[in-house]
Amino acid sequence: MLPFTTNKPYTFDRFVRLLLFLALLYGVFRILNYLSDVLIPFAVALILAYLLNPLVVFVQYRLRVKKRGLSVMLTLLLVLGLLAGVFSLLVPRLVQDVQHMGEMVTDYVNNSALQQQVQQYLPENLQQWITDFANRIEISELLKIENLEKATTLLAQKILPGIWGIFSGSMSVITTLLGFTVILMYLVFMLLDYPKIAGKWHTLLPVQFRPAIIAVVTDVENSMNTYFRAQALIALIVGIITAIGFSIIGLPMGVALGLFIGLLNMVPYLQIVGFIPAVFFALLHALDTGQSFWVMMGLVILVQVIGQIIQDVFLTPKIMGDATGLNPAIIILSLSVWGKLLGILGLIIALPLTSVIIGYYHRFLQQSEPPPLLAIENAGNKQEKDAPENDHTDNNNQHNKQQQNPDAGTNIPEITD
Repeated sequence: MLPFTTNKPYTFDRFVRLLLFLALLYGVFRILNYLSDVLIPFAVALILAYLLNPLVVFVQYRLRVKKRGLSVMLTLLLVLGLLAGVFSLLVPRLVQDVQHMGEMVTDYVNNSALQQQVQQYLPENLQQWITDFANRIEISELLKIENLEKATTLLAQKILPGIWGIFSGSMSVITTLLGFTVILMYLVFMLLDYPKIAGKWHTLLPVQFRPAIIAVVTDVENSMNTYFRAQALIALIVGIITAIGFSIIGLPMGVALGLFIGLLNMVPYLQIVGFIPAVFFALLHALDTGQSFWVMMGLVILVQVIGQIIQDVFLTPKIMGDATGLNPAIIILSLSVWGKLLGILGLIIALPLTSVIIGYYHRFLQQSEPPPLLAIENAGNKQEKDAPENDHTDNNNQHNKQQQNPDAGTNIPEITD
C-alpha cells in the first residue's frame, strides 16, 4: 500500500514511510540511470516489437501462416527488404547531391568572385566559418566518389576528434555491431512471445493494485496508439511531400532534406530546424546556377508552407483528430521536460504521456473522483466497514419487527367453528 493513497491523517509514521518511499523511487531512478546503456537496447527492441506486432498478426492470420516463428521471420524480412529498397532508391541520388554540393563548396573556397557574391547574403563571420570549415575537413577530398566509403570516418576525425576518440576506443565498430545484434535478438524473442507477454504481464502485479495499474497502462497504450502511429504516418507523408517539392525546385540534397524534415515532424515544431540547412542549400543553388537567392528562398519557403498547410488542414484532422488538445505552451513545456529526462525518446513520447497525466489530473483532482489506487483501497475499506454495520442493522430491523408483531414467525392454529 502506498503511503499517500489513504484518507487517514498524516502522522509521523506516515511521514517517515513517505520519505522512505521517495528514497526508494530515487534509488530506482539512479539504478536505471546507471544501467541505461544496458536497458536502452531492451527499450528500443520493446518499442519496435510494439510497432511490428500488428504486422506480424496480419501475416499470421490474414496470410494464414500458422507458425508464429515463421510469421515473425517473414515480417522482419519484409521490413528489411522494404528498407533496402528505399535505400537503393535514395542512396544514388544522395551520392550525386553530395558530390555536387562538394564541388560547389570547393568552388566557393577557391573562387573569390563567388565569395563576393555571398557577401550580399551572409554576414562576414558566417562566411569565414564556412571557409574555415571547408578548409579544415578538406571537403574536396572528402566528397570524391572514390572516397565516399571513408567519408564518414574522415569527417568524424576532422570535425569531432574527441568523439572520434571515444568511438575508436570503448565504442568501437565491433561494440556497435554487437549493440545492433542484441537489439535484433531482443526483438525476435519479444515478437515470438508477444501474445504471452501481452496476455499475462498483469499476473505479475499485486492483486490489490492490479485493476488500477491495468487501467493506467490501458490509458497510456490507447494514447500511444492514437498519437504515435498517427504521427508517424503524418511524418512519413509530409516527408515525401517535402522531398518531392524540394526536388521539383532543384534544391541540392532535396530528397534527403525533405525526408529529414518529415522525420523531424515526429516532434511538434521541430521541423523548423530543417529551415536552416534549407537556407544553406538554397544559397549554394543560387551560386551554382546564377538564379536569384531570394527567388530560391521564396520557393523553399513555399514548399514548406504548402507541406505545413497540408499537414494542419488535411492530415492531422483526418488521421489524428484532436488527439492531445494541449495548449502550445504546454506542448513546449512538456517537450522540454520529457526531453531533459529521456532525451530523444522523451521528445517523441512527451505529448501522449502529458495528455494522460493531465487527463488524470482533471478526472481525479478537479472533479473529486479518487484515482484508481485510492478508489480500490476505499472500496475495500468500505466493504470491511459496512459488513458488520449491515449485520447489526439487519438484526435491529428483525428485532423491531418482532416487537411490533409478536405473533410473527409463530404458527397459531386456525380456530374454526
